[in-house]
Amino acid sequence: MNQNIGTEEAIKRWDSFADTYSANHTEQGDLHKEVFLNPTLLSLMEPVRNKNILDAGCGEGYLSRMLARSEATVTAVDYSSRMIEIAKGRTPNDLLIDYRQGNCEDLYCLEDKRFDLIVSNMVIQDLANYEKAFQEMYRLLVDGGCFIFSILHPCFVTPESGWEKTKDGKKLHWNVDKYFYEGVYEQGLGDKEKMLFFHRTLTSYINTLIKTGFILERIIEPKPSKEMLEKYPSFEEDFRCADFIVFKLKK
Repeated sequence: MNQNIGTEEAIKRWDSFADTYSANHTEQGDLHKEVFLNPTLLSLMEPVRNKNILDAGCGEGYLSRMLARSEATVTAVDYSSRMIEIAKGRTPNDLLIDYRQGNCEDLYCLEDKRFDLIVSNMVIQDLANYEKAFQEMYRLLVDGGCFIFSILHPCFVTPESGWEKTKDGKKLHWNVDKYFYEGVYEQGLGDKEKMLFFHRTLTSYINTLIKTGFILERIIEPKPSKEMLEKYPSFEEDFRCADFIVFKLKK
């Protein structure tokens, strides 16, 4: 694809896709968030009560609502204006969440050292300038604060990755290709919609985080738990390769 395509085009596509995307979300998010990401993210957080938390790329707001119900003070940003509208509409009046439209590459509307914890759930791969986003997260954290983020696993979800199947549809193995390509590519998410993802290698992610000043505390490649497999047996295939990776960092 044209490498000049950037975050502005991604924002337009997410605005158009927002209603379809949100329709698949409950108060636990979508199925992949319920099975893989929520248990991992929550396990990495210390008690959030009375903490100032930024949900960086909140989407339709389910995670913001979960954190607010745990008595955190929550600010939630998303670069899609339609996502913010949906999030506000889904939030009860008794949950005092400060929703704002904002691009995580430049959150000029928020002051330095404001947050104890920043959580960014499946967002960084939607940003063209991930280096600037990491710098913004670092700026916004108090000293000793934590940044937790999840992304598609860059070693397995690459441009032109996907299942190798037999003629009758049996999944043989997961193909990976173009891992060392760094840049934008299209990925179909809805019936017609093609969203933009920005691929980087694991080396680039980790070295950029270190260069920004973060201390890497933990990395988790989520797997479905026994309880989740009993509820959703089809996720047994997710033991074959990792779909996601989650980082916990400290300023």
